[in-house]
Amino acid sequence: MMKVRIIGLSCLLFVAATVRGQRISATDAASLNAQQDSLKYLSDLILRGRDEDSRQNASDRFIPKLVQALKTPNSFYFPFDSITTVSIQYPQDSTFRIFTWGVERENTFFHHYGAIQMRTEDGKLKLFPLFDASDYILNTDTITDNKNWYGCLYYKILQRRFFNTDYYTLFGWDANNLRSQKKMIEMLSFKDGKPVFGGPFFSFAEDTVPKPLKNRFILEYKKEATISLSYNAEMDMIVYDHLISETNQKGKPSTYVPDLDYEGFKWKGGKWVHIDKVFHDALQLGKYPVGQPLDMKKKDLTNPKTTEEMNEETLQKQQQSSKKKPK
Repeated sequence: MMKVRIIGLSCLLFVAATVRGQRISATDAASLNAQQDSLKYLSDLILRGRDEDSRQNASDRFIPKLVQALKTPNSFYFPFDSITTVSIQYPQDSTFRIFTWGVERENTFFHHYGAIQMRTEDGKLKLFPLFDASDYILNTDTITDNKNWYGCLYYKILQRRFFNTDYYTLFGWDANNLRSQKKMIEMLSFKDGKPVFGGPFFSFAEDTVPKPLKNRFILEYKKEATISLSYNAEMDMIVYDHLISETNQKGKPSTYVPDLDYEGFKWKGGKWVHIDKVFHDALQLGKYPVGQPLDMKKKDLTNPKTTEEMNEETLQKQQQSSKKKPK
């Protein structure tokens, strides 16, 4: 029994010494680990609760418990990596992290919750709760704050710097409703220390028919379809599936599916500039730049990055394979 206790204490000391920069004490690490167990239980209920009331109740209980845990000194350096049903994303500079999750309602619509935790020098909590107002935002091409957030589940953050200002491109996914789902990109910046979502950063000036700047870019598509919207490091650009209506109904996003063509955005002069066609017949027949469509039944809602990671792995393998071929 004594040996078990010694091993347990050693594990806690190891956690305290290795969690992001040796900033969390052994006592606080033990406390956070215990709180993480409760949070994991509730987060699983948020996703898998038998009905809307049980899922909503779990989320309502999860929020104050998460805030309480985050009040622990230097909690920013605790990864909460056991909570797999909540997305936790960091930018490259690790100046903040974003927690997001969604609650499915009985009508199959989703309501999202989230918070931005800032990294602070003194280790004290600085938190911006995110309030999903997407049901009331009639004009999606708008700039919002944390109190009027266009709710979604973030699966990637891409950092760019322009004129000594940091901009963070957020990649989000929304299960939306029974007929369609959405993927989106928007810019996050900080003004007077407060988060600002959206802005005139998506340019279509180089299109054949130029269009006005957009504050937010959203793709809505058929529920059963799978599309990619992610950053391609090798090409240094955002690449996404070109969508068409499979029933030739352009006004019904729920009919939109990929057609194996690809569009993108390239960072130029502080803007994401739209590229109408990424590939010009450069791929061999049967080759996919971001992976073949995945079976919806195999999608794992507990890990919103799964599709993007698999697509990137496929692309890397294809590129490595082409490099090995004799010229």
